[in-house]
Amino acid sequence: MTKLLIIKCGETFPSIKEQFGDFEDMIIKSIGISHDDVVIAPVYKDATCLPSLNKIGAIIITGSHAMVTDHEEWSVQLIRWLQDIKQDNIPILGICYGHQILAKAFGGQVSHHPKEIEIGTTSVQLTNAGKEHPLFSILPHTFFGHVTHYQSVITLPKQATILAQNDFEQHQAFMIDQHIFGVQFHP
Repeated sequence: MTKLLIIKCGETFPSIKEQFGDFEDMIIKSIGISHDDVVIAPVYKDATCLPSLNKIGAIIITGSHAMVTDHEEWSVQLIRWLQDIKQDNIPILGICYGHQILAKAFGGQVSHHPKEIEIGTTSVQLTNAGKEHPLFSILPHTFFGHVTHYQSVITLPKQATILAQNDFEQHQAFMIDQHIFGVQFHP
């Protein structure tokens, strides 16, 4: 049986962790799977912790309080690892920081957003490509997403397709090669 690999890029705030659990706990609960079906790799503590992919069926990359532009060693190693596994066609979802690191890994540009911070619950609109993609087509064409970020994907990788956007953030969601997805909002 294959497992979900959660690449943990940091921890949430203590008050949120106390009430809802950490990033991986919220993901596992939202998906409705057992902890036994998950491998957690805390790369922010040890970039060498990424497992062999022979029993991995999908990957989720969490958010972080780190900034992609800080080029922390674990983040640089994660980028190299993502570039190395791209051709394996394993489904990957990056959330918030994970979204930004995917864009950076595949040729996009990440920087501080010109309007500074997007925080709270915001309206997100699907693009035509998003409306047609099976992963997003079950959503209303306009939906609400939770966001907290200072940095953004300023320029998408050349091969990326925008799936969702809003007035603040033109790259709320993107796709690369039908198996790599990034969402700036927190699903």
